[in-house]
Amino acid sequence: MNSSTNGSTSAWIRSRERVWAEWSNAKPLRRRALRVDEAQSYIEQYRELASDLATARRLLPQSTTTAALESLYAASHASIDRSSRQTWSSLRTLFLVRIPETMGVLRPAILWIALLFILSAGAGFWLIAQYPELIGLVASSSMIDKVEHGQLWTEGLFNVAPSSMISVHILSNNIVVSLFAFCAGIFFGLGAFYITAMNGLMLGALFAYTHQHGLDGELLKFVLAHGPVEISVMCIAAAAGSELGESLIRPDAPTRRDSLHRAAHRIG
Repeated sequence: MNSSTNGSTSAWIRSRERVWAEWSNAKPLRRRALRVDEAQSYIEQYRELASDLATARRLLPQSTTTAALESLYAASHASIDRSSRQTWSSLRTLFLVRIPETMGVLRPAILWIALLFILSAGAGFWLIAQYPELIGLVASSSMIDKVEHGQLWTEGLFNVAPSSMISVHILSNNIVVSLFAFCAGIFFGLGAFYITAMNGLMLGALFAYTHQHGLDGELLKFVLAHGPVEISVMCIAAAAGSELGESLIRPDAPTRRDSLHRAAHRIG
């Protein structure tokens, strides 16, 4: 390495020493909370440190300066790349502040989705009451056969498999339906409306068919056992999905992408 290179390297080190010292003396992230602007500044400094380390490895591969920068970079990386901690305070804020705020934002959409579900259930009940032969559109052949023989398809369900397995299956199915109702809302809200209407239509149709065979009371008992929670969650998910669709139909930002981000932030 010639003298000019040594001189430029020394000048570079001197120009960066103050920055490295400030970085080394900075308080660890995990000991204090950061505002958004502080976090962004921290990330920018972290990128500068990575660039300085790459330069030091190229100019001074075996020096103490490079070793010190590697140690500082490793500590900074560990400070940034870590999972957030959910404290009791954050959970309390989630349940007492964020969730109620989100429900307040979604209240009109939830009411409209609930009305759609009720009207769809009524339409399904009327359809099968008038045309019983159409029950095959919403029920499987085994379900129809059991009802025609005076037995609800839910009877004996827990004798086939352990109740815990049945509960996990029902829970996973409801989660999938709720997620699909939310994600399908991206299609200008039509997907959320479709999922809601179809579930309401099927429920009404099944009640009409079981009513014709004197089993509607048994079906009502089964639905009341877990249906209110499942239907409520589906309606909330569909309402959130419809808000995404609304942000695309009537954007409140210069671009639909920005409007979608705003809607996701409001309901997130």
